[in-house]
Amino acid sequence: MDEPTPGGGADLSVLAITLLKGVIYREGDERLWAALLGLQARVRDYVAILGLDLVLDESEGYAFLKSRPEADEEEGALRLPRLVARRPLSFPVSLLLALLRKKIAESDAGGGETRLVLTRDEVVELVRVFLPDSSNEARLIDQIDTHLNKVIELGFVRRLKATSGPSSFEVRRILKAFVDAQWLADFDARLAVYQARLAGAAGAADGADDE
Repeated sequence: MDEPTPGGGADLSVLAITLLKGVIYREGDERLWAALLGLQARVRDYVAILGLDLVLDESEGYAFLKSRPEADEEEGALRLPRLVARRPLSFPVSLLLALLRKKIAESDAGGGETRLVLTRDEVVELVRVFLPDSSNEARLIDQIDTHLNKVIELGFVRRLKATSGPSSFEVRRILKAFVDAQWLADFDARLAVYQARLAGAAGAADGADDE
């Protein structure tokens, strides 16, 4: 049997199937990444038939598929079944994503390492101030762990191999593609309302204690 030629149909099929299953990272498979760079125009044409767009960031080293806006919004157009599902996120998970995205922006502005690595304690402290006060520290940390595990499942954070030190997590830069400036601005507005409600609830509780 003849071997498939580089850049041939077999490579295009492998790329399309891999992208339909998830994100392609340069660091994860450099050979596959090189094939994608060489065939990206054909991949774009191929997935466009399915109502999808290829998002590829060479500098950051990732690529993924997203549904084309016109497939959802164009009036009178035939609606295609969704291949890339929308995933509703809870407020705490959205909060964690927004805070991690801001940490990336701060790291980039400070000219630090391109990799953002946080310990579990740092993630807890990042989120703690925005959650309702709890007298049960262990329960609060368990809740934050649950939200962090969801973010890991979504592919925005990677758990690093445990060493003798504390648990560490890498915030993947693909988060920048999903959480843009407008999303952050909208979320900041929601967060301000949420914090005002928290402050009001805390004030009401203090007043009840004083009676």
